[in-house]
Amino acid sequence: MISVLAQERLLGFALGSVCMGVALFENHRSICRSISLNAIDHQPHQQIREPIFGKKFRSEFKHMWNKAVDGAVGPVITSLSSHGW
Repeated sequence: MISVLAQERLLGFALGSVCMGVALFENHRSICRSISLNAIDHQPHQQIREPIFGKKFRSEFKHMWNKAVDGAVGPVITSLSSHGW
């Protein structure tokens, strides 16, 4: 039987691979879509669409993400610092 640490690493690798695959697929699809739209429409005054989430939402999300990471990783860093790492 595989140790718990090996299982966690395998699970992390699998989940990371799936997430990265989805991100790459979406990126590739959006690039192909934009190329095909530009090939079909040769209009010089093409209207640029606003992203789904506005600048305010993205800014707030970044702030919340940073606070969450600091809250999750902060105690680990403090513990490692107290042990002399």
